[in-house]
Formats: sequence, structure tokens, C-alpha cells
Amino acid sequence: MSTEALEKMLAKGMDNALLRFGLGKGYLDAGELERATEHLQHCVQFDPQYSAAWKLLGQALNKQGLQDQARTAWMQGLQAAEQKGDKQAGKEIAVFLKRLDKLAQKPAD
Repeated sequence: MSTEALEKMLAKGMDNALLRFGLGKGYLDAGELERATEHLQHCVQFDPQYSAAWKLLGQALNKQGLQDQARTAWMQGLQAAEQKGDKQAGKEIAVFLKRLDKLAQKPAD
């Protein structure tokens, strides 16, 4: 479903975690990082255990250069994944955190 169709649903008052996740993913895929961030933040407010949303939120924040906020999102996502037994999301988030740690260790030019 297109972000346009999802936005129409939201405008009609249909607001929930799944709708916000779809909007966040759609905008992230389109490179509209601020809009993606906004919708993914709403998504995890609806469902703090939505590990896939935390993963995408971290990606959107990281792509905006907000590494500290991305780390926070990914840490919350890792915790949610562990609590839910969502091993795949946990593994993916752990990889993102390792990459972030490697970047943080590199000396500035």
C-alpha cells in the first residue's frame, strides 16, 4: 500500500502501530527520513514491544546523523526483541549497534 493511501487512512482517524509502521517504512524507503522518524516514533509509542519499528527508527535516525538517538532506539529495540523472543530482529539490531560502535572508535581525520 502506498504512503498516500496510508496517509488517507490516518487522516480518517485510523491510527495504530501497524499503520504508523507502514508509513514509517514507506517514507524510510523513499528517503524521507524526518517523516519516517515521526511515524516510527508514534508506532513505538503505540507498541513499545514492536522490535521491527525500533530497528527502522534507529536506521532513520542514523541516516540523519543522529547516532546517539539511533543507539538509544536500537537498544530499546534489542530489549523488546529479547523480551518477545524475536531472535531475527535482535540479531539485525545487534549488527547495527556493532557498526555504530566501530564508527565511534574511528579517529576523526
